[in-house]
Amino acid sequence: MTRAAQAGAGAVLIISDSSTIGNRSQIGAAARRRNLPTIFANKAYLVGGGLMSYGPDIVDSFRLSAVYVDKILKGAKPADLPVEQPTKFELAINLGTAKAIGIEVPPTLLARADEVIE
Repeated sequence: MTRAAQAGAGAVLIISDSSTIGNRSQIGAAARRRNLPTIFANKAYLVGGGLMSYGPDIVDSFRLSAVYVDKILKGAKPADLPVEQPTKFELAINLGTAKAIGIEVPPTLLARADEVIE
């Protein structure tokens, strides 16, 4: 976050992976200290202090995975199953973080959010 702030970044997009999810609280705290808005692909990051997330609904993705496992256990060949893209996406906004870094989230964006965290 220090380099992003020094470079004059207006916001930071954090890529979801095992190292960032494990350090989400530290990432969120560092961004808040520097008043940097952050966006993630998974709402689990918002608990750590991220500003907003937009990405596939993880629960829906797990449900789809279970459907694939069921088909394979019933004899389908994995190579014959189609690759499917997520169809359900969710927008989550952390108003606590927005207030802490001095951002006013437009009401139209709040109205579109699937989840607003106070």
